[in-house]
Amino acid sequence: MDWLTLLLFVPACFALNLAPGPNNLLSLSNAKRYGVRTACLAGIGRLVAFVVMITLAASGLATVLYASETLFLVIKVLGAAYLFWLAFQLWGADPADDPHGGDSRSLMGLARQEFLLAAGNPKAILIFTAFLPQFVSPSGNIATQFLILGALFLALEWLAIAGYAYVGAFLRHWFSRPAMRRLFNRTCAGLLASAGLGLLVARRE
Repeated sequence: MDWLTLLLFVPACFALNLAPGPNNLLSLSNAKRYGVRTACLAGIGRLVAFVVMITLAASGLATVLYASETLFLVIKVLGAAYLFWLAFQLWGADPADDPHGGDSRSLMGLARQEFLLAAGNPKAILIFTAFLPQFVSPSGNIATQFLILGALFLALEWLAIAGYAYVGAFLRHWFSRPAMRRLFNRTCAGLLASAGLGLLVARRE
């Protein structure tokens, strides 16, 4: 792996990290409700899920898992169901329960949400089985290259988490009234439900 490969990898990778998927939407929502610090720490749950996926990809197991029609369907259905559950909870959330900088639920619970949301998205496996290997040189040490690319991916993902968290914190000032908070919560709930529906109809490519 040379510097040119890394220069090509970083912008392409960061574009993936910044894509407005379910996890980034969750970070935005968490930051609006609990603050930037809590949203960023909760994002560690997502990073843990990605570490597992990167490890599987490096070992070759992710390709086997992704090739399994049954396993793909199970992960897809469970992931969609969890998205619908999050959307249901957010839709019915009390708009008056919007603490400034306080945590009405545990940080561990928020991190678990991030982990389950990432782990329940079978399309995330595709990123690590189809995207990362494009930047791996067969003539080099495969494990070392996966380690470097994986570490860069996680670092850029952390930046994306922080970026969405700061946007969420900024939106807090725009949605200070309960009626506006309800609108924000239900908009996010609708987007999460739409992501769940998209996951259900997704096919392996």
